[in-house]
Amino acid sequence: MIVINKESIADVPVLHIALQKSFSKPLPLIIFQHGFTSIKERNLHYAYLLAEKGFRVILPEANYHGERSKEVTEEFRNRSFWNIVIQSIEEIGAIINEYQQKKLIQDDRIGVAGTSMGGMITFGALTKYPYIKVGVSLMGCPSFLELTKAQIDYMEKEKKMTFSKEDIKKTFELLKPYDLTLQKEKLHHRPLLFWHSTADKVVPYSYTYRFYENIKNMYINPSENLKFITDEKAGHAVTQEGVEASAAWFYKHL
Repeated sequence: MIVINKESIADVPVLHIALQKSFSKPLPLIIFQHGFTSIKERNLHYAYLLAEKGFRVILPEANYHGERSKEVTEEFRNRSFWNIVIQSIEEIGAIINEYQQKKLIQDDRIGVAGTSMGGMITFGALTKYPYIKVGVSLMGCPSFLELTKAQIDYMEKEKKMTFSKEDIKKTFELLKPYDLTLQKEKLHHRPLLFWHSTADKVVPYSYTYRFYENIKNMYINPSENLKFITDEKAGHAVTQEGVEASAAWFYKHL
């Protein structure tokens, strides 16, 4: 039987999922982040598969989403996108610390994963927490600065620019420490799975695949610890193959 607990860690609402028989015992920990405009409950199918395999899974709620929506406008949340990403990356540390103090993490086995924005949070977390052992990005993008520049270029072209030059400068300064493409050496050969569709019109496939190609020669055993699953039809939605591959990746490496 699988148990789902609603908890709050450092003021972050989370769902805590694990097998009932081992809920109070140390288990490998996986933090799974949801996408932009989504909610933590929409990733319960991932959590179920992972819990079945013996993992403790934490689904956090990102700021301005779900229980933390605070009745903000869509425009405000859109403008806050990168602030939400950075805040979520920082909150991962507090979540891990909480379960470490409770002695519920087995042998420091910690993984991170996420869909879309959650995939970006995953990439950012790999720059900040060297003790994270395994990562999975589904439709995420590691190129924070490049993606932001592309968004700015688009707004300027469409005459929809709403950010000042000072805002843009501050955003680049904020993102730089978390951009994994600028500090690939921080991967330290950690197992990393990518899933992305070439038909994705929300998060560009090309940035993510180029990053994968650029880091392959950094890995001692890339065929074992790096994997990129390309889908050609799904668009911005993860297939069942992607869901099952995520669970299998953690089972193999964590």
